[in-house]
Amino acid sequence: MSRPLHRGVSGGGRLSGSTNDLWTDSQMKDSTDKDDIDKSRLRPDQSFFSLRFPFRLFFQDNLPLKSSVGETGFISDQFSPASMRNRHKLILLFLKISLAVIVVLALTGSFWWTISISTSSRGQIFHGYRRLQEQLVSDLLEIGELSSGISRFKELEFCSDESENYVPCFNVTMNLDLGFPKGEENDRHCGSSSLKTCLVLPPASYKIPLRWPTGQDVIWVSNVQITAQEVLSSGSLTKRMMMLDEDQISFRSASPMFDGVEDYSHQIAEMIGLRNESNFIQAGVRTILDIGCGYGSFGAHLFSKQLLTMCLAEFEASGSQVQLTLERGLPAMLGSLNSKQFPYPSLSFDMIHCARCGVDWDQKDGILLIEVDRVLRPGGYFVWTSPVTNTQGFLRHKENEKRWNIVQNFASGLCWDMLAQQEETVVWKKTSQKKCYASRKSGSGPPLCSKRHDIETPYYNPLQTCIGGTQSRRWVSIEDRARWPARSNLQPKEMQIYGLGLHAEDLAEDALNWNSAVKNFWSLLSPLIFSDHPKRPGDEDPSPPYNMVRNVLDMNARLGGFNSALLEAGKSVWVMNVVPTTGHNYLPLILDRGFVGVLHDWCEAFPSYPRTYDMVHAEGLLSLEIAQKRRCSMQYVFSEIDRLLRPEGWVILRDTVSLIESARSLAPLLKWDARVVEIESNSDERLLVCQKPFFKRLAN
Repeated sequence: MSRPLHRGVSGGGRLSGSTNDLWTDSQMKDSTDKDDIDKSRLRPDQSFFSLRFPFRLFFQDNLPLKSSVGETGFISDQFSPASMRNRHKLILLFLKISLAVIVVLALTGSFWWTISISTSSRGQIFHGYRRLQEQLVSDLLEIGELSSGISRFKELEFCSDESENYVPCFNVTMNLDLGFPKGEENDRHCGSSSLKTCLVLPPASYKIPLRWPTGQDVIWVSNVQITAQEVLSSGSLTKRMMMLDEDQISFRSASPMFDGVEDYSHQIAEMIGLRNESNFIQAGVRTILDIGCGYGSFGAHLFSKQLLTMCLAEFEASGSQVQLTLERGLPAMLGSLNSKQFPYPSLSFDMIHCARCGVDWDQKDGILLIEVDRVLRPGGYFVWTSPVTNTQGFLRHKENEKRWNIVQNFASGLCWDMLAQQEETVVWKKTSQKKCYASRKSGSGPPLCSKRHDIETPYYNPLQTCIGGTQSRRWVSIEDRARWPARSNLQPKEMQIYGLGLHAEDLAEDALNWNSAVKNFWSLLSPLIFSDHPKRPGDEDPSPPYNMVRNVLDMNARLGGFNSALLEAGKSVWVMNVVPTTGHNYLPLILDRGFVGVLHDWCEAFPSYPRTYDMVHAEGLLSLEIAQKRRCSMQYVFSEIDRLLRPEGWVILRDTVSLIESARSLAPLLKWDARVVEIESNSDERLLVCQKPFFKRLAN
């Protein structure tokens, strides 16, 4: 990806037609008199197009009219005065008779229609009319976008220097000025003031990240906002597993000064009752939510065991856990556990981990633990490592003993079973039996949420004080679920619980389509496709390496087929599967397949730092957003993609021909190199393949 990108010919088109559509000069001359007679008449085909395509008349060429031409090239005598008068009389008589017949038929049909129509049929006609009206408005909006919308956009300017690590919706200073209470200033607050349409430049000394797996353990200091003191300071267990070496930061899973992450994960496995962390899969564990993940070393180690760990941490202006974790090629996103629920469905993760994560679980009457319980699957594990849990230190820290008793009692009220406690680490197991909640003593734990309040996938809703997830049809213990990787192929019985009208055959067909698409996509990820230089005979484009990209963002993940196909093809990627709030909620299904993802509104900024993804993919997203009455401009969505995309990163969009052409017109405004690719199996859709160039900020 470090090679320079050559610009090529953008777009192109096919021309179809026949010689019958072309007129010779003599034919056009002979038709002049006839055109004078009929030029005020509207041809039948013109009237049809004027109704179906109201804009077509402005662009339609003047087509020849039919006429009777003799062998000499002159108009025949069928238009002589005598014959014309006779014809006029016959035509007038015919028109009178036809008009009378039409009136009689219209009155008769109207009479019978009035008698036979019922109230229900009138409602159906009204709703049908509304659907046609809405479709017409949508079509007109799309045509307006293509004809004039893009022309009003200007080429985007670069953002100011202080915006190189800009994260919309997470402005602590602004949140304090707006009067948010203490503790909520780090929360996500989106508004119109957070929308920016400028291009975020990387730091002056930014370098392309090292490819996986080297990039997991070594990153460039200049690519992240962190100071040497923050690197060396103590904090989370995994924060201390790093070393500063000139212009690089290296991460180690073991250290002579501290217990290594490998020993730590091995300890957790033994506390659960397993031989080692390699047996997590056999115990039903696949996805883990790591709250306050440090710099991702816990997840990096478990990734080698086929476990997928999602890091979730608060926004930090410097030394960000999320930014460094993503720079290492590991799943992470911004989020806080102060006042809002996670944007995940209930029953989403097999394990939740907190190692000195900074969350005070004993505060706010246990409401934070209730949210952990909501996203934890039945039979799942909650692992907490903190000085608060170290019973040997209670003699010196009486306050810790008090806090520990509060957490322990509340966990019992949630029907959590404490499996083991060693030094600073404790492991609980969530019940898989709903009857446990009914057997609790009165007042010993929070109540169950009613069906009205037990929302499957909340979108940053306020934290609730009742136990959620118990109303879900997805209440299945992790021990009863298929083990990874078989979990990614849901069974017919499992497909029925999502209420989306899907069957196992739909998932199988989706997998076949995506496996074929990924092979085609991957062959396009080469700068050679933009080269103007012809290849020599016999030369073939080199296939991009399996580790060309690492962090992938799927903006409209649907069933997670793109994620599944990438893994099936042996690519060294992880995918953030995003389900738009404007479409069907496929997120529970995606997470149950053993992937990670989040619910998101693409008219708001995505909760991540700039330059965190190597590839952004979206199929059908533009069509989905257009159907929602254009709540935000396409230019804003594309500028947000540019913010998230690393230099020399790739964008692959698939949509209708008209929308792809519209998007291609936007690409130069973002300074992207773009090319439209036809899809052989579908003439109504196109691919737009773009690459973001590497612009460097001049050093001061």
